[in-house]
Amino acid sequence: MSVVRHVVCAMSGGVDSSVAALLLKRRGYQVTGIFMKNWDSLDERGVCTSERDCEDAYKVCRALDIPFHQISYVKEYWHEVFSNLLGEYQKGRTPNPDIICNKHIKFKHFYQYAANILGADAMATGHYARTSVEDEEVFQQKHTLCPQPLFRNRLEIRNPVRLYQGADLLKDQTFFLSQISQGALKKTIFPLAALTKDFVKKIAAEAGFYHVLKKKESMGICFIGERHFEDFILQYLEPKPGNFVSIEDGKIMGKHKGWFTFTLGQRARIGGQKDPWFVVDKDIKTGEIFVGPTTNHPALLRDTIQTDRFHWITEEPPAELIRTQMMDCHFRFLHQMPLIPCTVTLNLDGSLWITAKRPVRALTPGQFAVLYKGDECLGSGKIILLGPSEHTLQKHHLQLSRDCKTPEESPISES
Repeated sequence: MSVVRHVVCAMSGGVDSSVAALLLKRRGYQVTGIFMKNWDSLDERGVCTSERDCEDAYKVCRALDIPFHQISYVKEYWHEVFSNLLGEYQKGRTPNPDIICNKHIKFKHFYQYAANILGADAMATGHYARTSVEDEEVFQQKHTLCPQPLFRNRLEIRNPVRLYQGADLLKDQTFFLSQISQGALKKTIFPLAALTKDFVKKIAAEAGFYHVLKKKESMGICFIGERHFEDFILQYLEPKPGNFVSIEDGKIMGKHKGWFTFTLGQRARIGGQKDPWFVVDKDIKTGEIFVGPTTNHPALLRDTIQTDRFHWITEEPPAELIRTQMMDCHFRFLHQMPLIPCTVTLNLDGSLWITAKRPVRALTPGQFAVLYKGDECLGSGKIILLGPSEHTLQKHHLQLSRDCKTPEESPISES
């Protein structure tokens, strides 16, 4: 019976992937560390962050006495992730490059390299997530060495592998894994599945990985890093200036450099305005950005969205949804936002209508709606259409009430 022995671990130069490789090595796996280079540029301080991260990953692999390789996916990242990002912005949407990057780079190109070129039995990452075939007796929150390597026969599993939230719900990263394929998931190990971030840091400190412990976590665009977004994106997209327009009375409030530098719900910094205004809608035909005077303006509140063809982790919709075409579950469209109760409806083309149990602020086209049933991540679909806002519904109801006035209520004109 075949078992997993050789594991390729994706090394980012951070604490999570470093501890993932350490745990794999301690449990008896034959581990190879791989650093992926996906972007060529300096950060805003003139530092080549990928070179620094590569050096940090190499130091960890040297300390663990495991082979280390570097591989470049700069071309693939540009064509399959960054070009997609630019195209989405030009359509007036706000994309999520981290989800797309995992789908196309880490869990497609990198996975194929690990399996086909290096002949690995499985790959591993430092994500905080777990699967239905995770070796819970092997990776758990206690710090003991196991004298015998324990392996699970993952390679002959016939049932779909399911994706579940990690033990540390504050760090759970299933949101970013919601578009990966079943084939890649079946051969992926998440060593941090049962660990909290604090415990991972404790393991790193005891292992002497101080150089990765000192680094702050990256919060910028996947593999590109933290930047001033407007300046960065205007290097790649032609400026398309337009007006800020009040959603309430149509008054022009100011000028902007391009609708793609703004997303729904963000504060619109309009020159000469004392009070804050917030982006509530965009019209890419006219270049107008509509703004409202409060952070929870009714124009930002909606309860219905439509996705494109939904990607199910198990490759098939849940039986309940197939049987009745409707299902109650939860969703989120931003990482770490509270899960929102909803009802989903399956369309004939594989897309979903998602109706939240309450109005949600700043639902945004281009973002991914990620579904959860209990602690299982079911998959995700890109938001392509928004239902009417509370502001639109209020205006519609007001107009209906005016149109439906009885003759007695209507003013009598004198001739």
